[in-house]
Amino acid sequence: MARRPDLVGLTVLAMLSLRPAHPYELHRFIVDTHKDYVTGLPRSLYHAVEKLAGQELIVPVETSRQGRRPERTVYEITGEGRRELATRLRALLESPGAERRTFTAAVSLMGVLPVPDALQSLRTRAASLEGALAGLNAHLDALRTSGLPEVLTVELDYERTLGEAELAWVRRLVARLDSGELTWSATLNEGLLADVLDEPGGAA
Repeated sequence: MARRPDLVGLTVLAMLSLRPAHPYELHRFIVDTHKDYVTGLPRSLYHAVEKLAGQELIVPVETSRQGRRPERTVYEITGEGRRELATRLRALLESPGAERRTFTAAVSLMGVLPVPDALQSLRTRAASLEGALAGLNAHLDALRTSGLPEVLTVELDYERTLGEAELAWVRRLVARLDSGELTWSATLNEGLLADVLDEPGGAA
């Protein structure tokens, strides 16, 4: 059985690639930006931070305490962490899978990649979807030719419909990136993260 991707760890790496932060800030950002694919908060987040630190993908850079609040440790991503983030994220963008929540997470975080990298990964995904749909259509045609009642292949038609919808969406996204209608920069993303964290009620 294939291992499920670590979406919590991926999100931590993505956020820390924009600026150093402590886990409470990361928790607030995840909640405030409705990254609902991250489950098990806050325990899953602190576990991911501990695991990433153990792998030296992130490192502590500052520890502080304000008043009677718990001590907070600020982490930053390492060079190896940035490479791991790019590798994991490109893989999730490129490879269609059964769990659509994974692609939702990858699209949600793709702004930490350079636009050309994200564009190339999405083109790869589109090609994979096209191949999968061609194979599924051929399979359905063969089943119909064999005389199998259509009611026994309804689930395959459902799967095909979902695949066609995803392919159409990915193609539109590729076209927007290719034309420059949709674009981003690391500076912009860092500013967005800062804006969320600096809102009233944000992390102290």
